[in-house]
Amino acid sequence: MNILRSFWNSPTGLKTTHFWGPAFNWSLPFAAAMDTKKPPETISVNMTGVMCVYSASFMRFAWVVRPRNLHLLACHVTNETMQLYQLSRWFRAQSKELWR
Repeated sequence: MNILRSFWNSPTGLKTTHFWGPAFNWSLPFAAAMDTKKPPETISVNMTGVMCVYSASFMRFAWVVRPRNLHLLACHVTNETMQLYQLSRWFRAQSKELWR
């Protein structure tokens, strides 16, 4: 019970945006993971690029803010990885079309 109470009252506990912000942000990498099943022609390269910049900037924010938000950092590292994978799928599809 003391563990739950200390987590509840901690500066990164359930009562804070340090917890709930990353919790809801996990929808971004999950959506990107679901999009890997779609054909690469449907990928919006502009939006994927914006998501890469967004996640990179929030990775830095999660590291610099005090107390460090490792939950948010993990979320955005995952999202950055997924978005870069989506960009690589788009580039591979474009290069195949160029060589036809």
